[in-house]
Amino acid sequence: MEITDLTPAERRIWEAFPRGEGVDFRESPDEDASGGHDWGPERTVRADVLSALLLSGPAPAGQVAELNVRGARITGKLNLKYAVVDHPIRLRSCWFERKPQLYGARLRALVLNDSTLPGLTASTVTVDIDLRLSCCRITGPVRLAGARITGGLFLRRAVIGTPATGEESPEETPEPPLQINHADIGTDIIAMELTVHGQTRMNGTTVAGQINLDHARLNTPGGTALHAETLSVGTDLRASRLEADGMVNLTGARIPGQAYFSRARLSAPGETALRASSCTIGELWLRKCPRIDGIVNLRRSQLDMLYAEPDTWPPVVRTDGLTYRVLHPHLPAEERLPLLEREESGYLPYVYEQLAAAYRTVGDESAARDVQLAKLRRHRRTQPHHTRLWGLLQDVTVGYGFRPLRAAGWLLLLVLTGWIAYGLHHPRPLKPGEAPDFNPVFYTIDLLLPIIGFGQEEAFAPSGWYQWLSYLLIVTGWILATTTAAGVSRSLQRQ
Repeated sequence: MEITDLTPAERRIWEAFPRGEGVDFRESPDEDASGGHDWGPERTVRADVLSALLLSGPAPAGQVAELNVRGARITGKLNLKYAVVDHPIRLRSCWFERKPQLYGARLRALVLNDSTLPGLTASTVTVDIDLRLSCCRITGPVRLAGARITGGLFLRRAVIGTPATGEESPEETPEPPLQINHADIGTDIIAMELTVHGQTRMNGTTVAGQINLDHARLNTPGGTALHAETLSVGTDLRASRLEADGMVNLTGARIPGQAYFSRARLSAPGETALRASSCTIGELWLRKCPRIDGIVNLRRSQLDMLYAEPDTWPPVVRTDGLTYRVLHPHLPAEERLPLLEREESGYLPYVYEQLAAAYRTVGDESAARDVQLAKLRRHRRTQPHHTRLWGLLQDVTVGYGFRPLRAAGWLLLLVLTGWIAYGLHHPRPLKPGEAPDFNPVFYTIDLLLPIIGFGQEEAFAPSGWYQWLSYLLIVTGWILATTTAAGVSRSLQRQ
């Protein structure tokens, strides 16, 4: 392209490029690109001119060339497909007529902050420094699948996609507006206050640092808002106050630090709102989240710490195989046990054992015993009616061995009953003149305890309803002894 073909606006850019100087077409420093289609010819630049400038060769000796433009209206397609560009590209607060084509390109740096674009095709792009799309308004899909970015990806306050109108055909599957799947990010993905109307894909992506989605809004009603299976993060996934309308899918993710969803709103009515199965996560934070609207799936995941208040959990959860070492905040077992009743698969002994182990980790043996007792009671409800009686007797008498003082209370009550009954009406001696003096307390103890004998039971024979009382005391004594032995045996086995 000859220099004589350039418009005055293009000439300014062409002359500033070798020196790395910026060209600002804005009428005010606060102007953005939202009204770019109304700009006049004095701010219009052809994309072909920019492509020719970037591919024209190295800068003069001793100078660092850079394409640095603000507030331009870029017409045509900026086509750098498969190109190798050694100069930084900064096109801020610009309005693009067509989506840039950067497929397979190798770029030094790309900054499009505050710009308006109909889309961005940059699959398998390689960026040596940063890719910045902060505060952009992008109506079409952003394709970054397979991208290799040595630095970071910045999407802060960007708006990607267009809200659904409800007129879309159900047979059509819209293309995800934000595609970062199988990308390799050298530092961080910074996307605070990001808004995406449609699915965000990060399947198989590797991020060496953190992903920050604080205050982001991901809107895919009835679908998957964040599709991030096998995501690998070097430090943390931050999503404080995230608003996700649709499923958040983290299946198989590896997050050694925190998955921080504090105060996040997760909503997928009638579907799975949070799927974090088969994950390895250091700390999963659901602190002060409103009740999750949808199913939570944490099957087979491994967590070092889980922070969630009881009110956070939805009516249905999937926790089969979930492992966690510590559970916060520390609450009485009575407040944690209702969650185990919400398991979709029904009674699972493992989830009770896991909760009890978490209480033991922090030294709360009393709460651990409460969980074990609740487990046995829940198990009893799963048995046939004719087999529940023995479990009920163990529960009432000794609390399955977790309430040993209850047996002492029953024993004391029965001794008191026999003491009063036989104290008021002494049974007749079997051998008058040879029988020892009658003692209602030890007579009752003789009836209750099947092993210990004080010589009272063999010497006296009650009659009438007192005889039936003696039978009841003998049977009750055997039941107490048997259930106590079963409880002690169960306690020894646990130890």
